[in-house]
Amino acid sequence: MRVAVIGCGSIARQRHAHEYSLNKNCEIAGFFDFVSERAEALVKEYCGKVYGTLDELLSDESVDAVSVCVANAYHAETTIKALRSGKHVLCEKPMAISLEDCEAMIKEAEKAGKRLMIGHNQRLTPAHRRAKEIISSGSMGKVLTFSTMFCHGGPESWSVEKSKNTWFFKKSAAAFGSMADLGIHKIDLIRYLVGDEIEDVYSRMCVLDKTFEDGSPIEVDDNSVEILRFKNGAFGTVTTSWTCYGTEFNTTNIFLKKGILKLYSDPEYSLIIVHDDGREEKLALDRMQSNSDAQQASSGVIDEFVSSIVEDRPSILDATDIIKSMRAVFACQKSDISGMAEKL
Repeated sequence: MRVAVIGCGSIARQRHAHEYSLNKNCEIAGFFDFVSERAEALVKEYCGKVYGTLDELLSDESVDAVSVCVANAYHAETTIKALRSGKHVLCEKPMAISLEDCEAMIKEAEKAGKRLMIGHNQRLTPAHRRAKEIISSGSMGKVLTFSTMFCHGGPESWSVEKSKNTWFFKKSAAAFGSMADLGIHKIDLIRYLVGDEIEDVYSRMCVLDKTFEDGSPIEVDDNSVEILRFKNGAFGTVTTSWTCYGTEFNTTNIFLKKGILKLYSDPEYSLIIVHDDGREEKLALDRMQSNSDAQQASSGVIDEFVSSIVEDRPSILDATDIIKSMRAVFACQKSDISGMAEKL
């Protein structure tokens, strides 16, 4: 497969380009970014060509697939153009900024006969996959409650701008704040683990500390808390924050009828299984990546994208399933505005 990357910010540099370069079934055709210097820097590191325009990239018939790594507000537009040009698409999360856009993306993929996947890496980690196996087996009984959190110091030090004026903080470009930037990971993960659909949500979002360079508050939330209730009765919380200074929390606890699953709560053991008799199993399966990692090379997203196309098989990252998590995100937005729980 010949692949190209659209948008050359931090996620393209630290994940997509690097992982494509390691995949034996891939050849990197090139890069496009509206700031050409960013594309040039990646070409120097990974080869390929700098495309002068998006249309030039999409008209290159030798390109089989693209990664869409632009700002949230442009996910749908860019993805739809790529699908119409005959490319398979891996789009970064969150999928799009409206449910209508998400649905249009899926419709276009079906019409074009091309694959559309969304980069939900947390579904692919070894500890999460093992937890999914345990829950699905029923060996520890049904899920009763859960708590999951994704909290770090904010995107301004990680994003390509390295500035408080980052696009992540602007409503026009990001549309969402921490709730969808981080919360979409955890909402989707809980859906994946519980194996059921969300019945309703209650959400509260706020700006506690983040400001632009001029000191004015950012335009999107920097903290949020969500309560999710599933159709099967499972009930729990999602917590997100861009104001967790000093360390990062990316953890999940699942409370089942016959014990507890602790995910990434221990620096050595990524999965701790606590049985109802108090017995513990500690498994060092992997380590959760953080934004401070120099390269995010082990997410598995690129390998899954490529192999599912090469093998012509359904993927755990298919947009037709991910859109169900996005419905919960949009319901959380409505709940924050209405002050009430919102049914999906």
